[in-house]
Amino acid sequence: MTTSLLVAFALMLVLEGLVPFLAPGIWRDTFRRLIQLSDGQIRFVGLTSMLVGIVVLMVFR
Repeated sequence: MTTSLLVAFALMLVLEGLVPFLAPGIWRDTFRRLIQLSDGQIRFVGLTSMLVGIVVLMVFR
């Protein structure tokens, strides 16, 4: 189980590093927009992201 978690974490880092590597300007603009969101909006984005991740895990498991 530990190996699977480490592989998942490594894959997450690779995927999250793609946008700043390939399109740093878009990445910077996205963060500028995120800073302007309220806490509730950021929480909603986080919740939505978690739910999508859970659904994807359930579909492919």
